[in-house]
Amino acid sequence: MKNKILTVIVAGVILLTASCKKDYAVDGGKSDENVNMTTYDYLKSKPIFSSLVHLIDRAGLKDAVNQQATFFATTNYGVDEYLKAMKNIRAIELGDENIIYTLDSIPLWRLDSLKTYIFPEKLGRNVLTTKGTFYQSNFGSMTNTRIKLGLARTYSYGAYVDYVDYITYTKVIAGDDSEVLDPSTIPAPEVDKVVWVQSSGIITTNGVVHVLDGFHRLFFNTNNAN
Repeated sequence: MKNKILTVIVAGVILLTASCKKDYAVDGGKSDENVNMTTYDYLKSKPIFSSLVHLIDRAGLKDAVNQQATFFATTNYGVDEYLKAMKNIRAIELGDENIIYTLDSIPLWRLDSLKTYIFPEKLGRNVLTTKGTFYQSNFGSMTNTRIKLGLARTYSYGAYVDYVDYITYTKVIAGDDSEVLDPSTIPAPEVDKVVWVQSSGIITTNGVVHVLDGFHRLFFNTNNAN
């Protein structure tokens, strides 16, 4: 009986959390996860994804996004933080902190990495497991890097439900950290990058959309953005 109210409880918790955070995209707890539009049109209809849609257009990936696929969407906050970091790098290169750096300044070759958020199959919550599974994105194979999609189980809401499973997108670098007995022994550059999905299972007419945590920076970028 507890699990039947899972969606309602989680939606409420996310909404309460979102009210305190900047630029958070939230699936307002709709009972019907189906949207009668394509993945691209869904993203375009939400202002929170305007920067992402602009980059999809520049990269010519509209058709790829609209295949029978799963797309992990980054919010404007994550794209804008990435843009700030890239501006800082370029400013240092040119020795000019007053340079103008916009979405159109990002090299097209770099935007090809948007394919790492597209998977050529429908991967809803019913497909993913707590153990996690490695999937290959539209970007293809990557040197020393794999992508693992799965569910992270938490018992934090025990007063309401038995447990809550959050979808996770993990960039596995070198070995899988979950298989290491002592994670403290993993060299910093090889620590896996885990992002939780804040809104999951949005069913479009061609695929599935999962919205990544609002603090996920595009392409897992970690450069200084200040």
